[in-house]
Amino acid sequence: MSFKASLLHFIVMVALFAGSGSANAQEKAINLVGFGDSLMAGYQLAPSESYTAQLEAALKAKGHKVVITNAGVSGDTTSAGLSRIDWSVPDGTDGVILELGANDALRGIAPEQSEKNLDAMLARLKERGIPVLLAGILAPPNMGGDYAEKFNPIYKRLADKYAVPLYPFFLDGVTTVPGMQIEDGMHPNAKGIAVMVERTLPMVEAFLGEIGSATK
Repeated sequence: MSFKASLLHFIVMVALFAGSGSANAQEKAINLVGFGDSLMAGYQLAPSESYTAQLEAALKAKGHKVVITNAGVSGDTTSAGLSRIDWSVPDGTDGVILELGANDALRGIAPEQSEKNLDAMLARLKERGIPVLLAGILAPPNMGGDYAEKFNPIYKRLADKYAVPLYPFFLDGVTTVPGMQIEDGMHPNAKGIAVMVERTLPMVEAFLGEIGSATK
């Protein structure tokens, strides 16, 4: 083989290798973790009916390469979430959908404590360089107006502090809507989860776009 032919062969191989590497980078799935309580876990639902499973399916149907791990634990308060967030969100995670606080509100835990715990979780994820989409919760009416006035602004305040996107109310379109809950009247059924996915989808897609831009 002549020198020119050898040089051409080398250039072609380098180009193919570079192209292959670029294609592999494009094909790499974004790894998300859904971190929360029973609303994230899919209380009394089949694994395929949970929020993370339905969201992953909806994103893939729109052409996104994404894998969403369900790190929801039924009954978790913000304190419980804080105690496990380091190991529940493994290295290599590209982003976290953080949803906690509903059980705090149901138990009447001081909003100041809930905010402190959520703040600590956001700080830890920021230190690790993991982007967060924060999903807010509203205090139930039976807790009274004073409690709601202290609890409800927590999420907006933290979203502003850490400059993270906020979906204001995770159960939007489901709470008090007939046919959207399981028998307990509190947790969403599969149909309710589908509504939650539909309503959060635009924000999650934007979140994926931000992650993709940051990794390029």
